[in-house]
Amino acid sequence: MDIKNYITEIVKSSLNSLGISNPVVILEKPKDATHGDISTNAAMMFAKKLGKNPKEFAQAIIEELNIPENFITNAVIAGPGFINFFISENYYRKKLDEILEQKNNFGRLNDNIDKTANIEWVSANPTGELHTGHGRQTALGKAIANLLEWTGYNVTREYYYNNAGRQMENLQKSVYARYRQIFESDYPFPEEGYAGDYVKEIAAILVKEYGDKLIDANGKIFREAGEKWCFNSIRNTLEVFGIQHDVFFNESSLYDKGKIKETIEEFKKRDLSYEKDGAVWLKTSELIKNKKDAQDKVIVKATGEPTYRLPDIAYHIDKIKRGYDLIVDIFGADHGDTYREVLAGIDGLGYDISKIKVIIHQMVTFVQDGKPVKMSKRADNVYTLDDLIEDIGADVTQFFFVMRSANTHLEFDIALAKEQSDKNPVFYLQYAHARICSILRNAKEVFKDFAESNNYNSALLTSAEEISLMKVLLAFPDAVRSAVSTFEPHKIITYINEVAEHYHRFYHYNRVIDKDNKDLSMARLQLCEATRIVLKNGFDIIGISAPTRM
Repeated sequence: MDIKNYITEIVKSSLNSLGISNPVVILEKPKDATHGDISTNAAMMFAKKLGKNPKEFAQAIIEELNIPENFITNAVIAGPGFINFFISENYYRKKLDEILEQKNNFGRLNDNIDKTANIEWVSANPTGELHTGHGRQTALGKAIANLLEWTGYNVTREYYYNNAGRQMENLQKSVYARYRQIFESDYPFPEEGYAGDYVKEIAAILVKEYGDKLIDANGKIFREAGEKWCFNSIRNTLEVFGIQHDVFFNESSLYDKGKIKETIEEFKKRDLSYEKDGAVWLKTSELIKNKKDAQDKVIVKATGEPTYRLPDIAYHIDKIKRGYDLIVDIFGADHGDTYREVLAGIDGLGYDISKIKVIIHQMVTFVQDGKPVKMSKRADNVYTLDDLIEDIGADVTQFFFVMRSANTHLEFDIALAKEQSDKNPVFYLQYAHARICSILRNAKEVFKDFAESNNYNSALLTSAEEISLMKVLLAFPDAVRSAVSTFEPHKIITYINEVAEHYHRFYHYNRVIDKDNKDLSMARLQLCEATRIVLKNGFDIIGISAPTRM
């Protein structure tokens, strides 16, 4: 039995009997643990409707409640009319079995079972390596995709492969220029070219394979070589980061299949576009109704080249037509205004945009000794995401990019990330998991018949630290539900930090392995195992490993 659902139902029943039909009951955890385990403001919400004093109405609600003492020990009135419930310790002891039985599935929800979700992120153009500026989005997408799966969604991870447009032409010219410079050192490099050393590497590969035979070749071979090298680099970085996309959607397919032309025609039919100065404009000033300063935007330049808004609109229509229940996009802060224009265009063509959730993450500043530092290794070469992972590890990289809310600026402390002690928040949590694994290994040596099973007496778990730890562990499903409701995986980090803190307190004040008190040891060992399970499950959502030794 879930105690929150149970309290919700008995409060609803009490309100019904007092004349409130179809009430919505909100439950919260009191900030002060001495005020109880669960609180509701139902009396204050509905007292005015019946012309009652909130405190008196709260008393009437309590009198109507049918409370079984084996689950709830007391219900008291607090403040202006809150009803605070005190949960029986036996309830928590019995629920401990649930963690031990469900193991890796504890905390998984069926809230979105049989629903589908598409999450599109990273989607860097294949014109270079992934750099640290891509890191936050890369890590967020990984964690959010995991989080969605934990609530029942069948998740499709998608990468929008943008290999059309001017940036690819610039890559082509850059590779060709570096190729020519191998034979003619003074050959000019294009002003808008990509100056990274990786372009020289691509050119060197072509020289090794073809020699000087490509001097007069058309640009296609240079473009293809550049695109292939860059995309392989991106995919290799993602693989090191533990990310595998299910779909790589090629932007050029929107042109090949006539989707771009079709979208333009639809805007014309609906009188949502017009021509001016040789360009095609979208009437975004009309479509974005809640923004007074919205201005019309160009969707096709006078040169005939579409701006990114047009293929983005066509692409999202394609995703909507695929029938997903939820479509998630993750963008950097530079997309803060423009994504609204894309959504407005989709809405204007009659598609339901309510299923589209756009997550905008703020920028990252790398700091060392409290001062911002420029992340670069050598001239003309940005500090890549591979470089960062190599320096501090994939787990630390993932954790640090996710540990703050996406809508806040992130300071990435390099010195702290390199710290291999419990000062580093990643190591602090992973050490808690490894410590428990060590205790469980030791238990098998002390108690030869020890096995990680439910064969224990939970009634022996009576200390304040044991009860507090059980309460925190059993809150994991609520933490998952809270995190997914706002698409904020950092909430899982906040929660497992609380788990680790309670575990360390429990371990400090309670001797776990006592060969002279086997029954109590067995009970405490199962509490340790339950803690390990919850930490591991939290790590799985965040996207970091759960080491058994450190």
